Order: sequence, then C-alpha cells, then structure tokens
Amino acid sequence: MAGRETRRRRPSHKDRAQQAWLANMRQGGGALRFKPARARRPEGVSGPALVYMLCLGLLLGWYGPDWVRQFDWPTINAPQSRPADSLSAQFTFCHSGGGTNCVVDGDTFWFGGRKYRIADIDTPETHGPRCAAEGALGAQATARLQSLMNAGPFSLEAVDRDTDRYGRALRVVTRGGESIGAMLVAQGLARNWDGARHPWC
Repeated sequence: MAGRETRRRRPSHKDRAQQAWLANMRQGGGALRFKPARARRPEGVSGPALVYMLCLGLLLGWYGPDWVRQFDWPTINAPQSRPADSLSAQFTFCHSGGGTNCVVDGDTFWFGGRKYRIADIDTPETHGPRCAAEGALGAQATARLQSLMNAGPFSLEAVDRDTDRYGRALRVVTRGGESIGAMLVAQGLARNWDGARHPWC
C-alpha cells in the first residue's frame, strides 16, 4: 500500500467553475458587483392618450345628437291591443217569424232585432234539408251556435259586403279575436264559406 503512488484526481467541472469564480473575485477586489435594475414606468394612460380621449368625448357630446338624427332609424311600434268584446245577449232558439235574440240555424241568428248571417261559414240546412243526414247535422250546428253565443261577450266584424240578397247583415262573429264560425268548422259542423253553397248529402 505504501509503495503505491497516489493518483491525482482530475478537477470536475464544478471545481473548475468555483476556481474561475474565485479568480474573478480576486481580480475585482473581492466584492461582487450588481447592475442596478431599471425602474419600471408605472402602467396607465399616457398624457397624449388622455388628451385625445377628452377631445373625442367633447366632440361626441357636441356633434353626436345632430349626427344621430341624420340617420333614418326604424321605428318600433308597440303591438296594439284588440278592443274588448262588448256585445252580449241571452240567445234562445227562434220560432217562426224570427225574434230579438235567437238562433235560426248554424249560421244565422237574430240579435237586437236584426237578422245576421255569419259571413265566414256555411252550415247544413235545417229548414228544408235535402236529406236526413243534413237535417241532423244542421240541428247539431244550431245547438252549438246557441251555446257559443251564450258563452260570453262577442264582437261583430264587418266584411266586404254589408248585407246579402236576403237582407241579412253579413258579419264575422268573434270572441277574443277568434272566429266563432271557425270553431264550428273545427268541430265538423260547418264549412268555410267560399262564395257558393255545396251539398251536404
């Protein structure tokens, strides 16, 4: 053991770096030197930008209203509510010769002493039906019309003609904006009026 020569260990990379650092320290007087950090400018709106924004606000406040009035902006109208239904009566079934407030058949009635024909429908005949089926369906339409007329207030809306050739006033009967005639059509008791009568048999 004593006779062996001791092999010198080669300095590592870390050792060489420490030696280089110590050499630099000796050359520089033994004191570490740090570069002072630059002071950061406070963030915010710069002076020119603030002046620009102020001028822009003054221009918009002075000329803005006149500039807006130059454009033809669309006008939004509020939806108009329909007038409330104001007519009402207690309807019965008419006897021969008519009546004051009564139902003649599925599309004809008397109201306030005047005879009306419902203008937007046609129902089966009950006075002189062409077959038994027409008479039966006409009776159902008559009973249903009386029930609907007594269900609450209604309105009478004019059409392109005031009266028909029999002198009956032509009107569309509505309640809450919905046609009572259309209700009869939906229930299979009437047809939409297309200007001509069609057979029910």
